[in-house]
Amino acid sequence: MSRVDIILKRLLDLHPNKLIDLKLDRVERLLGALGSPQNRVPPVIHVAGTNGKGSTIAHLRAFLEASGKKVHVYTSPHLVSFNERIRLAGELVSNEMLNGALEVCEEKNSGLPITYFEITTAAAFLLFSQIKADYLLLEVGLGGRFDATNVIASPLGSIITPVSKDHMEFLGNDLSAIAHEKAGVLKAGSKAVIGRQTKEAASAIERAADDLGIDAKYAGQDFDGYEQYGRFIYQDQSGLLDLPPSNLAGAFQNDNAALAIAALRHFDLPVDEKSIETGLKNVSWPARLMHLKKGDLVDLIKPSQQLWLDGGHNEAAGEVLATALENMEKTGSKRPLVLILGAYSNKDMGAFLKYFKGLTPKTIAIDLAGARASWSATDLAEIAKGQGFAGVAKENIEAAIIEGAKTENARIIICGSLHLAGDVLFKNKTPIV
Repeated sequence: MSRVDIILKRLLDLHPNKLIDLKLDRVERLLGALGSPQNRVPPVIHVAGTNGKGSTIAHLRAFLEASGKKVHVYTSPHLVSFNERIRLAGELVSNEMLNGALEVCEEKNSGLPITYFEITTAAAFLLFSQIKADYLLLEVGLGGRFDATNVIASPLGSIITPVSKDHMEFLGNDLSAIAHEKAGVLKAGSKAVIGRQTKEAASAIERAADDLGIDAKYAGQDFDGYEQYGRFIYQDQSGLLDLPPSNLAGAFQNDNAALAIAALRHFDLPVDEKSIETGLKNVSWPARLMHLKKGDLVDLIKPSQQLWLDGGHNEAAGEVLATALENMEKTGSKRPLVLILGAYSNKDMGAFLKYFKGLTPKTIAIDLAGARASWSATDLAEIAKGQGFAGVAKENIEAAIIEGAKTENARIIICGSLHLAGDVLFKNKTPIV
């Protein structure tokens, strides 16, 4: 176990109830003890929402870096290594720098109660304040109003991606309440760009923006992005851009790319059309409808088969994944579908799976290796059967892939959890850079 892993394990014990506990007083206390590093970071673009936060940030980073800008990035959770959460001026944080920041935070915290996410977020702010960059792309961990990242008084701008039902035990029982919590990242005096929303969520976000007097732009109203003849078309009040498609697979990435371009324009970021084109061609975000083409797990299937990976784990993610797979079928790439599914037990996997009914997949369920509160493979298989699919349980990901490979010409999709996605990338020896 590395020094970083040892200290991260120690930090887990600083919050005795081990449950998510949304409030800002603990992280604000620690940041104060650190000299308020959050006030010395580059201009911040704060990104909240339920689905698409990471992909929107990935597009923004690609556009800014293509224009020659240095970009800090903070995202969560990680897939394989904690270092993935913190990118300093374009590079993943080194073990040495991360360990140093964590040790400082541990010392300044003086053993007081604080959550794992709060103290590691404080460490991230400390690092972001020490390394020069042009921008900081900051992803909310959970919710928005009381998330540990919500300590930036005046962000350059805020983005709210589509809001859907997830973490309802913490954020509220309906979309209006959840959207209200997400809208807590909006700040008076800052601009905002809002992704495509349901009526219920849109009303809550619009009320929050209006109350703060925020200049907000809304997807489908002030801007839009869509595929046309193999090109990506972005359109807003300033005109139309005819662009190459995003390097990220799935039609749903059109909305994420459009949201990022709208932010560039509305927040007056110095990125030209050529940089946007370059960014779209090069953008990368692992485990989001990711085609695995080589590696130890890919070696378990036949050359005529495909292995894909997606970390989506809630109802909205199930809908966009199923739609993306339907679009693959419509383009003429027709294959039998096999879903390999692993998930946390607090996720409604019946709601996730219902969108796949037209695809009639064979479903292979597994436990999440090493995870607490995982659906058992047996129970997940029964949920799949309840949706009318052929469902079987297997003991691990390798056995599941071998079972899936029994279906000739199969398109095998591993999905249901970012925890599972990380395990797959690790076992497949897929590098994250």
